[in-house]
Amino acid sequence: MKKTLLIFSLVTSMFSFKAFAQDPYVLNVFDEAVYYGMYEGTVSEPIPEGAIRNNNSSYGKKLTDEQIAAIGNRLTINVLAEALCDDYDRIGNVNLAFVPKGATSYVYGEVTRIEVGRFITPFMNNLTRPVTQVPYTFEVNNITKILHDTSISADYDFWLELEIYGYQGGIGAGGAAGDFPSICGTRNDVYKGSLELVSDNDPTIVQGDNYFEWLSYKFELKDYVQATETNNMGQGTDILDETVRTINFTLTEPVANAKFYLITSNHGSNSGGEEYIRRFHDVYLDGTRLLRYTPGENCEPYRQYNTMPNGIYGNSVMTPAQWASFSNWCPGAKIPIRVISLGDLAAGEHSFKIDVPFAVFRNDQGYFPMSVYVQGYSETTAGVKDVKQTTFNISPNPVNDIATINVTGAQTVKSVSVINTLGQEVLHGTTATINTASLQSGVYIVKVQFNNNQVATQKIIKK
Repeated sequence: MKKTLLIFSLVTSMFSFKAFAQDPYVLNVFDEAVYYGMYEGTVSEPIPEGAIRNNNSSYGKKLTDEQIAAIGNRLTINVLAEALCDDYDRIGNVNLAFVPKGATSYVYGEVTRIEVGRFITPFMNNLTRPVTQVPYTFEVNNITKILHDTSISADYDFWLELEIYGYQGGIGAGGAAGDFPSICGTRNDVYKGSLELVSDNDPTIVQGDNYFEWLSYKFELKDYVQATETNNMGQGTDILDETVRTINFTLTEPVANAKFYLITSNHGSNSGGEEYIRRFHDVYLDGTRLLRYTPGENCEPYRQYNTMPNGIYGNSVMTPAQWASFSNWCPGAKIPIRVISLGDLAAGEHSFKIDVPFAVFRNDQGYFPMSVYVQGYSETTAGVKDVKQTTFNISPNPVNDIATINVTGAQTVKSVSVINTLGQEVLHGTTATINTASLQSGVYIVKVQFNNNQVATQKIIKK
């Protein structure tokens, strides 16, 4: 899916629907949603209000226009995961799905999505020990550019998905059902998950044109399946016995300050050989290597969440220093989003390539799930003294019926929105007058966009 993202706000003075000042806007998308065994048929258990169940491991919920309007140019995603009847490390992720406009549900495999956060669940025993919620935080300011793009929202609604994969195991087969048969022997609930958005707005950030190009969602990179441009089934490699994948893409216009947003991690069993081994990953643009990285970090800080005597923390022979360098992922940690600067790109043909030259997939097991997209936009930060914000006042205020917007300076009114205290747009217009006769008495926010594309807000009181 190719969309040019035009961010029209140059210097905004956005507000939170939680408060009229600079308080962050907080949106609780999912609150302790329950997930079920990933290898079973889809359950019919209750789902979170306003959400759909894509499968036992995935819920989706549409962001409303009012919620999107409340999101500024800075965005944090917070996830909490809590083990139920699953005590092994699994994968989880947060997605932004592009769903045809007005749809009340969708078929999971028939929509485009990007991965905006990935995490690993811990070896957690929440059945005989105190409950622990594992936090994961993702800074994703670039996603606000997509959410506010009218060329995409004209055709698509934005849905957030929170996915947590889990398996309860079975009697004699390991997992929580085998480890705790009296508790989990007949249960298939594996995890709880919560998802929260926190956003505010920095009025000193000047945003320019924005461009977005989808490339891949959780492509299973592995050396034992042949992949081609036309028949890859979301898995494989360009060359058998080499772990390499090339994705060609076309930019329809020059793109300023372009970046790859890349997420990779290793997956597979010990017998597959790659889950716990750190390997060089090389990333190329148009045949030129831009980055070599090695996944992995110090896993010791996440020991507190791994309360089962198995996994990398269960080996009493290993010292904390050895644990720190053992794994390419840490149960209980998030997977990094690697932002790779590409500079200014010309319109036309380009290629992304990733190569893991020393990977060894023994017994045809394991893979590296890879998500990547291209995004470009110009962004500068102006000093507060350099920001010339267009201002206005409203008269009369309080108002009975007709209110007039009086602009200071040479700008004129381009559009006007009146928002109630619930964050709902109750009036919209394109002139400097507002007819409030249909509104109930109370406090409202008037958001004005001017001809220079600046946005400013004022509070009014309707008598």
